[in-house]
Amino acid sequence: MRHLNYTHLLYFWTVAREGSIARASEVLHLTPQTISGQLKLLEQAVGEALFERVGRGLALTDTGQVVNQYADEIFMLGAELTQRVKSSQALIPTTLNVGIVNSIPKLIALRVIEPALNMEDPVKVICHEGDLDHLLGDLAVHRLDLVISDRPIPAGTNVKAYNHTLGESHISFFAHRTIARKYQKKFPNSLDGAPILLPIQGSPLRRGLDDWFDSIDVSPLIMAEFDDSALLKAFGEAAIGVYPAPKAIAEEVASMYHSVELGAVETIRESFYAISPERKLKHPAVLQITEQARTRLLN
Repeated sequence: MRHLNYTHLLYFWTVAREGSIARASEVLHLTPQTISGQLKLLEQAVGEALFERVGRGLALTDTGQVVNQYADEIFMLGAELTQRVKSSQALIPTTLNVGIVNSIPKLIALRVIEPALNMEDPVKVICHEGDLDHLLGDLAVHRLDLVISDRPIPAGTNVKAYNHTLGESHISFFAHRTIARKYQKKFPNSLDGAPILLPIQGSPLRRGLDDWFDSIDVSPLIMAEFDDSALLKAFGEAAIGVYPAPKAIAEEVASMYHSVELGAVETIRESFYAISPERKLKHPAVLQITEQARTRLLN
């Protein structure tokens, strides 16, 4: 790729946001012909098409989506730089980009990240959610400062990153208050044949749950499986089935999802990790997160 012209990149970024050259020309106060010509020069520099026509508008190609992600970051940083230079305030928040694996309970994520928001020097946290492989890829190219995960870096992953244990929690089972009484008595045997909501196959928690069910000779009726913990709890709130959640947040789960804790399972523990691109943590907010998490998660 030849030397990048940031004016061309600005035109591209505006077209991507507006969805057409005509609307971008109004925003930029330029003729459509000027913008079209500059886009062609940028595509020549990149070596691939950035847009494809869809109906009367334009859609990003795969390469265009990658370029647009970088353009978003470039112009966001430019806006922050302008704000820092012009602002009369002494303190501008430090930015902390955190990736959160989607199977992490949102209340756990809040509990882990919250200390960074209470620091003396202000911190602006930007949260990104996704699967671990995708987030590790973003960590590798420095789009993220930290990944919060419920499992360590998988063996064989070609990413230079390091695990930092945050803590762990026992698992409890919950049910909406309208059905809880039926399963609370004689727990955990009451789960035999009971409708249940579980994490997807292959997740660390799911493996522990399956082994536990086998060990106590209980076979629940699996109603649905989820890779998103918030969606799992939303189904639980609708009284579709019994569901697991960390005991560390039992009170919050019971209150937010109108549920009752049926009982805890001492033999199943869910562990949580901070994954960073450095062995020795340096970012002040990341240090605060890891130090505080160890006392905020254990139960």
